[in-house]
Amino acid sequence: MEVLRSNLGRVRIPEPTTRIYKHECCISFDTPKSEGGLFVDMNAFLAFGKDYVGWNYEKTGNPVYLHIKQTKKTEDAEDRPSKKPTLLAIGIDGGFDNSEPQYEEAYEIVILPDYVTLPFPSVELPEKVRLAVDAVLLAEGAERKEQLASWTADKKLVSKYATDLLQLDNGVVVPPVGWKCAKCDKTENLWLNLTDGTILCGRKNWDGTGGNDHAVNHYRETGYPLAVKLGTITADLEGADVFSYPEDESVVDPLLAQHLAHFGIDFSSLQKTEMTTAERELDQNINFDWNRIQETGEDVEPLFGPGYTGLVNLGNSCYLAATMQVVFSMRSFCLKYYSDQSLKAAFSMAPADPTVDLNMQLTKLAHGLLSGKYSAPVLEKDDTTSADSSPKQEGIRPRMFKSVIAASHPEFSTMRQQDALEFFLHFIDQVERMNSGKPDFDPSRSFKFGIEERLQCPSGKVAYNRRNDYILSLNIPLEKAINKKELAEFQNLKSKKAAEGKELSADEIVRPRVSLKDCLDCFSAPEEVHEFYSTALKARTTAIKTAGLTSFPDYLVLHMRKFVMEEGWVPKKLDVYIDVPETIDISGMRSNGIQPGEELLPDSDAGDGEQSTKLLANEDIVAQLVSMGFNLLHCQKAAINTSNSGVEAAMNWLLEHMNDSDIDAPISQNVQNPDIDQSKIDTLLSFGFEEKLACRALKASGGDVERATEWIFSNPSASAASDMDAATSGGAAVDPLLPDGGGRYRLLGFVSHIGTSTQCGHYVAHIHKDGRWVIFNDEKVGVSKNPPLDMGYLYFFERLES
Repeated sequence: MEVLRSNLGRVRIPEPTTRIYKHECCISFDTPKSEGGLFVDMNAFLAFGKDYVGWNYEKTGNPVYLHIKQTKKTEDAEDRPSKKPTLLAIGIDGGFDNSEPQYEEAYEIVILPDYVTLPFPSVELPEKVRLAVDAVLLAEGAERKEQLASWTADKKLVSKYATDLLQLDNGVVVPPVGWKCAKCDKTENLWLNLTDGTILCGRKNWDGTGGNDHAVNHYRETGYPLAVKLGTITADLEGADVFSYPEDESVVDPLLAQHLAHFGIDFSSLQKTEMTTAERELDQNINFDWNRIQETGEDVEPLFGPGYTGLVNLGNSCYLAATMQVVFSMRSFCLKYYSDQSLKAAFSMAPADPTVDLNMQLTKLAHGLLSGKYSAPVLEKDDTTSADSSPKQEGIRPRMFKSVIAASHPEFSTMRQQDALEFFLHFIDQVERMNSGKPDFDPSRSFKFGIEERLQCPSGKVAYNRRNDYILSLNIPLEKAINKKELAEFQNLKSKKAAEGKELSADEIVRPRVSLKDCLDCFSAPEEVHEFYSTALKARTTAIKTAGLTSFPDYLVLHMRKFVMEEGWVPKKLDVYIDVPETIDISGMRSNGIQPGEELLPDSDAGDGEQSTKLLANEDIVAQLVSMGFNLLHCQKAAINTSNSGVEAAMNWLLEHMNDSDIDAPISQNVQNPDIDQSKIDTLLSFGFEEKLACRALKASGGDVERATEWIFSNPSASAASDMDAATSGGAAVDPLLPDGGGRYRLLGFVSHIGTSTQCGHYVAHIHKDGRWVIFNDEKVGVSKNPPLDMGYLYFFERLES
């Protein structure tokens, strides 16, 4: 007891707002149920497993810990009272689970470094210790608080103004497109007031962007309470952004359809398009997809051990689980966060709170997945075996990793389903930022490659644009289907069934089948670019664009563009199979810059109003994207980066690049840049920045040195970026830091999606390991007998060494 009293100064009584971790170790996936239980630091309120608590003592000197150990009760199932279903039960395997095993908790005080133990509860303990421990035990754990916040963050309240909302009979009819603020020229961030039908722009942001406050000022003048953001309204109305000014928050309007109909906005036609024959066929196929992708009905042999650890679904987190399983099957990430970095090394480098450190949590996840420590067979809940039972694994819960990777992305902080592609790009961006300035230690670099676009105008002269990317996004040319005969027969059968008033069964439906080679060829195929300004002709003309790769990455990620926009701007999934071989050769896609005999387009004259050979955004494409609620500048960039090839291509680019660090940087060729004061350039040069980067930052910041400095630090990849704003150059200009090699690749794994939209459904990973295909379906891991190679959404290829 004396040793405890001598360390009372290192014991804190937590405040109500203190984050207390008591359900999971912040270095490993140990829990109170683990063999050694969990040790809660009574000063920092972080939890540690038995193998790691000593590290925390060495680092912090905090000696007093609350030891929590949970032991499973042996009571009979029929004697166990049913638990009341909770919100957090949603999304678990089996839905509301009232048959969870019950645990008994035991506590004791442990004092390091000698592991002196004292019983708890005990009246002999100092009052400060008793109060501190009671506060820890009564508090909601930080892990559970974060999970609960994710669920409740999505729940909007019904507005008290919705039921009796006044709507004026003023004859206002809102058109489907072409919206503009009634008080200024803003065509984006527009809000429809649901009382008088006035369309006005939203609030002005702190940096001057956004609207001009006309919508909120209109409320202040009239008191009309509710407005809906145009561009967020979909056929099911669930995604509509309704804002209540007097309640000062986004709300639910249960009568929104009625309120919109008052102004001529009728959704009945959209509802009908959702129920077309094609949609019914797709719905029927979902069950087929589900069974085939998850290999339902197959006698899947479960796998255990290093590299075969499952990830428990936290509630619509399968997009994260499938993606990270593939990522940690790649040598670059395994080396960085497992083989070459121990848990102790990551913890020693981590800040005071390791739960918010991405390097620590990635290392924790890597060791959890690859060590095999958490991939052991466990028996069913009744601890009995039967002839038809098979062992399962509990898997690990990536709660802390999800929390830290989602901290900079509000969508991933929710419990909604997300796009696996968007998550992958966000993850790679965060890893690159974390390793900024250390390219040799950056595992995300293994995905990075250069893309070069060649533009030739009728003069015969050419221009080259280059950029870097992490994924190769491929259109699917349905017209190249290799089963056209079967498709024609299917169409005849469908017509016959329709005439008889019968519906097709799932096994009668035939899908187009397209080869991956045709998708790759489509990427490189020549295409027309309209409204291209040629400095040789000094006029707008039609150019021919081709594209290729300037380098071949260690790992090539192919994104199949299965999601397109149908009538009414409703995302739709293409019902198609992709024939994907297990090895590919893309050597023919290499681009080598200007060739002998080619002549570059001349630089623009100083007085040339067009300013450069670069594209201007097609106004029609931009207008259609803006009408869907996207930012004007982002839409312009999308049109330019897809060479004005169409709305669909621009939409795909926009969805893939919304989180780019320089997405909000001005488009230099479309903006009259201010004259740059040489003294300001010199000032930035004195800070150690390169002249080219200094000029770019000053242009992006209106010539303000302070804002330019902030812009540089906010865009760490800007110095190396080679995008559509880069100067035309004749050389291939391959980034020497990019990995490169031959063009032969082997399929390492793929992520498949089940469902009609990336925001719903389920993701599953299949990975080629130890000479066989393995299915990773959340915490379920087993041998894949029939991997659905033709149903992938993201394909991950590993380069074969020559």
